[in-house]
Amino acid sequence: MTHISFPPSHYDADSIRVEINHAPDPPPGRTDAHKGDLGKMLFIAGSAGYFGAPYFSAFSFMKAGGGYSRLASPRSITPFIAGKGSELVFIPQEETPSGSIALKNRDTLLKLSEKMDMIVLGPGLSLDEETQALARELTGEITKPLLIDGDGITALCSDLRIISRRTGPTVMTPHMGEMSRITGIGVEAIKNNRIEILQDTARDLNAVIVMKGAHSLIGYPDGRVFINLSGNRGMATAGSGDVLAGTIAAMFGLGLNVQDAVRKGVFIHGFSGDLAAESKGEDGITAQDIMDYLPLAMKKDREGLYGSLYEKYAGPFVI
Repeated sequence: MTHISFPPSHYDADSIRVEINHAPDPPPGRTDAHKGDLGKMLFIAGSAGYFGAPYFSAFSFMKAGGGYSRLASPRSITPFIAGKGSELVFIPQEETPSGSIALKNRDTLLKLSEKMDMIVLGPGLSLDEETQALARELTGEITKPLLIDGDGITALCSDLRIISRRTGPTVMTPHMGEMSRITGIGVEAIKNNRIEILQDTARDLNAVIVMKGAHSLIGYPDGRVFINLSGNRGMATAGSGDVLAGTIAAMFGLGLNVQDAVRKGVFIHGFSGDLAAESKGEDGITAQDIMDYLPLAMKKDREGLYGSLYEKYAGPFVI
C-alpha cells in the first residue's frame, strides 16, 4: 500500500520560492555571557502621545532574550516610560514643538548607532515633518543593520531610493496600509496578489520585508517568501507590531544573522501570542500580554515543539 502524494519535483524544486516559515534555532545560551554578548540595540522611537510604542519595542527586546537596550525618545516622555521599564537605558532627545524627536539630534544618534549591533527606527515616531526628515537622513547614513517600522516607514515612502541605496542590511515591517504606501498599490489589490507584490518590493528595495497580518509573510531580496503560521486573531491589537520589532532585534542579538533573525522573531512573536491566547483566550489580548509571554515562548521553543503545537506550525506542506 502506498499514499497518494505529489512527486518531489512539485514541492522541493529550487524554482519554488515559497515555503512555510520553519525558523532556525537560536544559538545555545552561553553560561558566561554578559549583557553585551546578547545584543546592543538602539531604539529611536516615541513622541508626545505615543508612549507605548517605544516602551513595547525596546522592552520586548529584553523580554525575548536581548541584553542591552537603549531607547532614544523625546525628553518629556522619558520619565513616563522609565516608570514602566526602568531596565532600559535612556537617551533623552531634544524635541520639536510638537513633542517629537528633533532633527538637531541627528549627529549624536549617528555616532551612537556605530556602537550598536542593530538600530530600530520608527515606532511611535510621529508624522512631524522635521522628525520625518530626521528618519530619512538617519536611514541614509546608518551603516549598521536597520529595522524600520511604523512612522519610519511612512517617512521613507517619499523617497524609497534611500532604502535601496543603503549599504547595511535593512528590515521593514509594514502592515497592509503601510505596504500600500510603499508600493502605491491599493490594499485590496495587495491582498489578491500578496506573494508576487512582496517579492517584487523586497527585490527592488534590497530589504527583508515582513508583511504583517494573518499569516504574516516574510520576503527576502532573492525572491524567497516564508509563510508564518504562528499567531492568532487576538494579536490584531495596538502595540503588537512594536513587540514584533523588539523580538526580531532580540533574535539578532542572540546571534542569528539578519534574515534568520527576522524569521525567528516573527515566529516567536506569534508563538507568544498563542501562549497568551491559550491562557486568556483570544479576545482582549494586549501588546503587554504578548510581551509578557515572550520568555515562556523562548523556553518552550528551546525545549522543542511537540504534538499539537508542532502540527499547527508545521503546515500542510511538510511531509
